[in-house]
Amino acid sequence: MKHLIEWAEALTEGCGRLAGWCSLAILLLTLTVVLLRYVFGIGATAIQETALYLHGAIFTLAAGFTLKRDAHVRVDVFYRRFSARSQCWIDFLGALLFLFPLALTIFGFSWAYVLGSWRIHESSVEAGGLAYVYLQKSLLLVLSTSLVLEGLAQLYRKGISLKRGEY
Repeated sequence: MKHLIEWAEALTEGCGRLAGWCSLAILLLTLTVVLLRYVFGIGATAIQETALYLHGAIFTLAAGFTLKRDAHVRVDVFYRRFSARSQCWIDFLGALLFLFPLALTIFGFSWAYVLGSWRIHESSVEAGGLAYVYLQKSLLLVLSTSLVLEGLAQLYRKGISLKRGEY
């Protein structure tokens, strides 16, 4: 089980690092679009769409990574005042009661949407736009999968902590 958790966390870590590189790519693409438009008077729809798609990729790829780093936004008004044991229980139960149902719901609702997009090889409606919209939509499945994988890793870690009494 430990090896599976390590594999899941490595995958989550890789997705998070990829999201970081997407940020740099967005910066460079946006700079390119601005230069092309205002210096050379050339429109670049495909480059603009690439930057837009990468922006969405950052959020979908980094969700599990952010959960792994315990960096998601939450209301700490009460949580921070609880003991380490209570915090561990909240994280454990939060994954079971909220994270998994949400991630599985996203996956369930996205499945047909993504499959339909793949079926027709959906492309941009803009002239000169990208031909791979279905790849962008597939990131919804990556989002929910990474959340489930990291949620399993979190359950494992918190469960071990609760069992051993080490918080």
